[in-house]
Amino acid sequence: MEYTNLGRTGLSVSRLCLGTMNFGPKTTEPDSFAIMDRALEHGFNFFDTANVYGWKTGEGITETIIGNWFAQGGGRREKVVLATKVYGKMQEWPNGQGLSARHIIAEANASLRRLQTDYIDLYQMHHISRTTPWEEIWQAMEVLVAQGKVLYVGSSNFAGWHIAAAQESAKARHFLGLVAEQCIYNLMARTVELEVLPAAKQYGLGVIPWSPLHGGLLSGALAKQAAGTAGRSSEGRSAEDLEKHRGAIEQFEKLAAGLGGDPSNVALAWLLAQEAVTAPIIGPRTISQLDSTLGALELQLDQATLDRLDELFPPVGKGGPGPEAWAW
Repeated sequence: MEYTNLGRTGLSVSRLCLGTMNFGPKTTEPDSFAIMDRALEHGFNFFDTANVYGWKTGEGITETIIGNWFAQGGGRREKVVLATKVYGKMQEWPNGQGLSARHIIAEANASLRRLQTDYIDLYQMHHISRTTPWEEIWQAMEVLVAQGKVLYVGSSNFAGWHIAAAQESAKARHFLGLVAEQCIYNLMARTVELEVLPAAKQYGLGVIPWSPLHGGLLSGALAKQAAGTAGRSSEGRSAEDLEKHRGAIEQFEKLAAGLGGDPSNVALAWLLAQEAVTAPIIGPRTISQLDSTLGALELQLDQATLDRLDELFPPVGKGGPGPEAWAW
């Protein structure tokens, strides 16, 4: 496993982050335990979750599974840089979601109970709040940091200007502010290159891409379809996108075969080659899926391959950051 600092902090995290969204809905608790144990064996020290994962309002199923795993001891909690999130609906009452001070502090305490830990390493805002002022948000986060319940604060699904507004407000309060942004980023979803990645670089945020395989479309979807083993890529929007981009995906799978690599690992290696990226989030449902991702760390893509991937999956506009991506 390789490690890097999370943004401008001194915190070391693994170059691959274990996503836990499948724990509960698709992966049983015993199997989730086995995946987390294997992740530690491989050197993963960065785990990501959210209070809403499990998708039953207010239950925090995935956090509970992780907490039960921590409770087994053996240094499990001490070895993990734990990231969770706040924003989503956890109660049906009016203050049961969002980024009010009340909701942030209440949900931090609820997450700590479910996770059976005293602190959250990275507490991420799952979405921007369009109704809560930054003064209120930072005051709540400062309380949690002062109490030792939260060590670092991050964002998720923010626009570039949201990052700038957040950081300038934090700076005025002499507070560290955001240290990471978790966003959708992969070969087929490159919008963040316009403004989110430049903002993250300017303010020293590590970038943690979610959906690095674009719902399974970059994991060998056509080959799996032919073999009758397609999962997520055969459902809903993924199935529609597969047909829309079938030509590019077919060429991508041929390119991966020529490199001797699994398509998933090529997609992950491309993200790891991007300067702004700290750690893509991989969300295995099984141990074998987890094991297979390690090949991405050994795959070095040369410039010719990177150029070919740009041809297959072009960046937005002229490529790179705005305004040059759409203007002179």
